[in-house]
Amino acid sequence: MQVDHRSFPGPEDITREVLSNGITVLSRSNFNSPSVTISGFTHTGSLFDPDKKLGLADFTASALMRGTSEHTFDSLYDELEAVGASLGFDSGLHTTSFHGRALSEDLSLLLHLLSEIMRQPVFPKDEVEKLRHHLLTGLAVQMQDTSDMADLTFDKILYRSHPYGRPEDGNPETIKAITRADLVKFHQRTFGPRGMTVTVVGAVEPKRAVELVERALGDWNNPNQPEEPSLPNLKLLEKTIKQHFKIAGKSQADIVIGTNGPRRKDDDYMAASLGNSILGQFGMMGRIGESVREKSGMAYYAYSNISAGVGPGAWTISAGVNPANVGRATELIIKELKRFIRGGVTVEELKDSQANFIGRLPLSLESNAGVASALLNMERYDLGLDYYRRYPGLVKAITTGEVLKVARKYIDPDRLVIATAGP
Repeated sequence: MQVDHRSFPGPEDITREVLSNGITVLSRSNFNSPSVTISGFTHTGSLFDPDKKLGLADFTASALMRGTSEHTFDSLYDELEAVGASLGFDSGLHTTSFHGRALSEDLSLLLHLLSEIMRQPVFPKDEVEKLRHHLLTGLAVQMQDTSDMADLTFDKILYRSHPYGRPEDGNPETIKAITRADLVKFHQRTFGPRGMTVTVVGAVEPKRAVELVERALGDWNNPNQPEEPSLPNLKLLEKTIKQHFKIAGKSQADIVIGTNGPRRKDDDYMAASLGNSILGQFGMMGRIGESVREKSGMAYYAYSNISAGVGPGAWTISAGVNPANVGRATELIIKELKRFIRGGVTVEELKDSQANFIGRLPLSLESNAGVASALLNMERYDLGLDYYRRYPGLVKAITTGEVLKVARKYIDPDRLVIATAGP
């Protein structure tokens, strides 16, 4: 079935306005359902964490809805549940994000609560201690998870002496060291409207959406809001580095093998993304899945991934295996990487992946949440309001030669991080 790409979000049906306090608002109507979705972010995240208080940004974001100057923890959720609405926050490296949903008639209420929570949290002492216990429990569980610990070990090596190598959710010692006063200070210092983005998608006229956001957040100011810390240059790998994180008593080991990758805004991101699909995503997890899982039976799962954002990315292959098969599975993965950079991909493989990329786009844009996510991506990475209209052409334009070039640029089998976790 032919898809009319003109139905994708574009300049003609996206309203974008910047409020006087620096908040960018993007809105698109969809009257096929009575609901509306809001998503967005503000520029505060774990990059602002002091080394002795790692996890502070995550702790703060998790505590925002534990009580405000107008609502207790329970009354806040009661008000949301009374109208069938939802609202939540999450923290990352660069941003603290939010996502909410309500009927269009309750959009004003949802935005009012968003404003209240972001501007007037009170961090009740008893709720902070409950949350601390929850976070510490999560970290204890994480320490016994072979997949999580392989990922953390990989990041620590690849991003050595770089902020990306620090755990966003901290560790038990730093979480125990964070005080309520730290949460208050972090919020007052780093939360603010400058650079904030809010998307509103659903059964509301875009101009009306902008008006409601301005009413809720337009008078917010924080003259002390800091600029986002600049990222240092990342020192590239000079040789293969192996490290194992021992977790006794486990019946599975996890492997993460990889290297440096592109940033989301890099010109070769699309070629790398298509190459990655062929390497370890498409079908039964691409060549990696076929070799390590299907043919050899060495892995419970095996796939590749490109993690690309504002800063330096990573290109990884992950696998879960019997501990006895770690060495052999690692050899098979490296063998596939050598094959990948030696011969590249076939025309047929590339066409299949291109068709997959283009074919799944309409599905990702079917829901209000999917469109809101797309609008955030366009804004966050300066892709342009016409990006999804251009997307099929951008995908089709990639050649096998470009995939081979980008593979050789980033992947060197003699310079890899090999992180494992298990018994």
